[in-house]
Amino acid sequence: MEKLYIVMVGLPARGKSTVAKRLREGLCAENVETRIFNNGDLRRVHFGNSSAMPEFYHPDNQEGRTKREELALANIRSAKVWLEEGGSVAILDATNASRSRREVIERELQNAPILYIECVTDDPELLRLSVQRKAKLPELAHLSVEEAVAAFTKRVEYYHRISVPLEDEGAYVRVDSFRNEILKEQFSYKIPYYLRIRDILISDWVRELYLARHGESLFNIESRIGGDAPLTAKGRMQAAELATHFQDMEIPYIFTSYRKRALETAAPIAEMHPEAILISLTELDEIDAGVCDGMRYEDIRRTMPKEFAARAADKYHYSYPQGEGYASMRARVERGLRKALFLSGGVQGTVIIGHQAVNRTILSLFLFRRTADVPYIYVPQNQCFHIEATHQRKLFEMVRFSEQV
Repeated sequence: MEKLYIVMVGLPARGKSTVAKRLREGLCAENVETRIFNNGDLRRVHFGNSSAMPEFYHPDNQEGRTKREELALANIRSAKVWLEEGGSVAILDATNASRSRREVIERELQNAPILYIECVTDDPELLRLSVQRKAKLPELAHLSVEEAVAAFTKRVEYYHRISVPLEDEGAYVRVDSFRNEILKEQFSYKIPYYLRIRDILISDWVRELYLARHGESLFNIESRIGGDAPLTAKGRMQAAELATHFQDMEIPYIFTSYRKRALETAAPIAEMHPEAILISLTELDEIDAGVCDGMRYEDIRRTMPKEFAARAADKYHYSYPQGEGYASMRARVERGLRKALFLSGGVQGTVIIGHQAVNRTILSLFLFRRTADVPYIYVPQNQCFHIEATHQRKLFEMVRFSEQV
């Protein structure tokens, strides 16, 4: 089979390792033997906690630079040996941010074409959350959360000083790793497997995503919309049963809105999985009902008959006065879903606790419903949705976890 080196490029917390894992999985599914050679894994084995300190990455730290260059060279040569012994695609997963590092790669790896893949993203909140997630790295475990975040932020700053974007390399792709969008392609020679690689790069990648609605809230039983009501006793029971459903699974990430009912539903899962990272996103907040927030539909029909009639005539495009509707909230909910998938790194067992309109909007991205039908997608409080979607596999199923309808 044809041989290829894929060299990941980009500052820390830009999704390089997630993209590398997707490429490995996608290419292996096509019977293209692929292996990742990760500099960070090698560094943690050799230096452990000593590599946690940001000064290890200071461009003027000669000792730290020498150690990092030696590890990088060892990884490069391991990839070369593996390719010569029968492998097909070797992925070098590291920042590879400097032109000097890429010159070493090109000098060492002349036995097969090199494709550079540069991962970029410019969403400031996403980067902030990514850094907080990176603070969980093994070499930072001995630090407090605040110390770990500060250390990793400084590390990023040092890498930024030496970073040179791809420009003169023979074959490269620049990817928005948040939107899964190719920003630029440049080739001066043929790249094996590129059609497959390109498809993987632009595919949304969902692995064992569980989408659940919050348990019954006080506003649910009063038929009120919006608000920030807590769960009822029944809702707390549903939350406990949802946690029990996940008890034997690995749950690395839980995403919620900032609403009490979503956070209270997530709490039993977080207690059962103390290692899970819980992240709240404003993009997952329920539809903004504007001036109608906290009202019952019967109140709206009686006091705002024109608004009630307009909503009934076109529920998808209707927006509440000074609020939003399904059509106007779609972009922010999709952004929230993308944030959850990016931050979780595509790992299996990610849980999202959402709301009825939010979950309908997310589900519509997978169910191919007509827009007019989105407001009527069934989102029960005693079942969750199990979703998988890669470029080769699509799975969607409803899973009952409670008899508390």
